[in-house]
Amino acid sequence: MGEAASKDAIRKAAAVTRSASSSFYWAMRLMPGPKREAMFAIYAFCRVVDDIADEPGMSREERLAALGQWRQRIGKLMDDGLAEEDICRALLPSVRTFDLRKEDFLAVIDGMEMDATGPMVAPDMDTLDLYCDRVASAVGRLSVRVFGEPGELGVRIAHHQGRALQLANILRDVQEDAGDGRLYLPRELLEKHGVDHSDPAAITADPAYAAVWRDLAGVAENHFTATRKLFAKSRADLRPAHIMMEVYERNFSRMRSLTDNELADPAVSKRMTSKSEKLFAALKIWLWGRA
Repeated sequence: MGEAASKDAIRKAAAVTRSASSSFYWAMRLMPGPKREAMFAIYAFCRVVDDIADEPGMSREERLAALGQWRQRIGKLMDDGLAEEDICRALLPSVRTFDLRKEDFLAVIDGMEMDATGPMVAPDMDTLDLYCDRVASAVGRLSVRVFGEPGELGVRIAHHQGRALQLANILRDVQEDAGDGRLYLPRELLEKHGVDHSDPAAITADPAYAAVWRDLAGVAENHFTATRKLFAKSRADLRPAHIMMEVYERNFSRMRSLTDNELADPAVSKRMTSKSEKLFAALKIWLWGRA
């Protein structure tokens, strides 16, 4: 693969990141060149497979076939060093430089297949945890290698931060997911509070919905706390991970401060952190190294 083709592929990956997440784009943009390019490529990969899993115009079979193509592309990239598509061309230098692992890329695809096979409705806790590991912690395992924490400590950071961020997303998007027939709230908590989960669209109308929400928020809070403790043990430059924590935890804390009625009200937005706040948090952490 020529250098010009590689640089063009990296520029395209950066464009994907910028269009999808402006605050994180600028956080990544401030990283040293090879790390920046690696994160753009990882983000672009995650974006494209996530879009496949959520594409409304595709059938289940078409989604799975498209994700299967990405499984083959990652296999060729990791096993043979072959990059026949822009995102793979953008990933190739980073795979070599940061020793990115094939199993983590495939885990992300596995997670997208869990969504692509049909709407997930009230999974048990073990299935929800596996889903979080695949769609979030696996991305973290790729990222910590780029940040410079490739060992066991990095794996533990990815484990807890991935789950914290994904559970925060799930708690933020209950109503939005219900519109797609999805319900990620775990069956054990729904049954504990006697909440009928046969119709995701009706879930927030149940009087016990807020109790279920707050129980799962407690699980997320434990992962946020564990992540911050692990951050303190690392000597690597984890500022990008700190930025994600700051932005997600700020929104998460604001959601937790809502009343039960506000939590259940679809008219109350659960996206409570503005783009300007995200950018400010990114710049603050990048310049001073902490929130």
